[in-house]
Amino acid sequence: MQPSRRLGQNFVVDAGTVTRITALAGVGEQDVVLEVGPGFGSLTLPLLAAAGRVIAVEVDRTLAARLPLTVAERAPALAAGLTVVTADAARVTELPGPQPTALVANLPYNVAVPVVLHLLATVPSLRRGLVMVQAEVADRMCAPPGSRTYGVPSAKLAWFAAARKAGAVPRAVFWPVPRVDSGLVELIRRDEPPARDVSREAVFAVIDAAFSQRRKTLRSALAAWAGSAAGAEGLLRAAGVDPGVRGEALGIEDFARIAAAREQPGPA
Repeated sequence: MQPSRRLGQNFVVDAGTVTRITALAGVGEQDVVLEVGPGFGSLTLPLLAAAGRVIAVEVDRTLAARLPLTVAERAPALAAGLTVVTADAARVTELPGPQPTALVANLPYNVAVPVVLHLLATVPSLRRGLVMVQAEVADRMCAPPGSRTYGVPSAKLAWFAAARKAGAVPRAVFWPVPRVDSGLVELIRRDEPPARDVSREAVFAVIDAAFSQRRKTLRSALAAWAGSAAGAEGLLRAAGVDPGVRGEALGIEDFARIAAAREQPGPA
């Protein structure tokens, strides 16, 4: 086979890297692992050995069909613990069997953030994760408010989980060798959402609006969302947010308060 550029396929072919990722994932017999992008199964095998149960989601039909055969050939005692789902992880809505508790993934660079956000939203049983993404994407996923790389991915991911960089991955461990280095991101699910009085969709709408015009103050950036600049200023002040700051200065709790201010009924 030839790796697909369209699918962003870069396979890990270094045994040391596979061992390292498995150890950092910290999965055990109590876990059901959701592995996205198993490829040839180099990471699937040690994950099965550690946890015993792996649900592997693979969009490439050829690789998905081959994976159970590979496990049966190389680790027959573990084969019963593998479930393969041939699907796009960004569109999966239901998974078979016991629900997964840990996400481990080697994600194509162009879809990494949408896939992670989708899975955290649709698979509430996931409590933690370790994902491998482009180094630049890892920086954006883990960036705190006020930093140069903080933006939509950082803010939206913070709704679901705390993210931190867990290490670098050099390009030489992949086949084919990509043009960029990769990074590992550890995710720990929040016990509770940042706000209970407003929906995630409403908060994400504020985030999208705030960063759609990154150089503008929130009063201007949220004008279309609020109906006018004056309306945006009123909602921002009601939420306790300075209308003169930019979106990059706000944390997820701030965005939640802004969304909640809009949904609260005004005075009679």
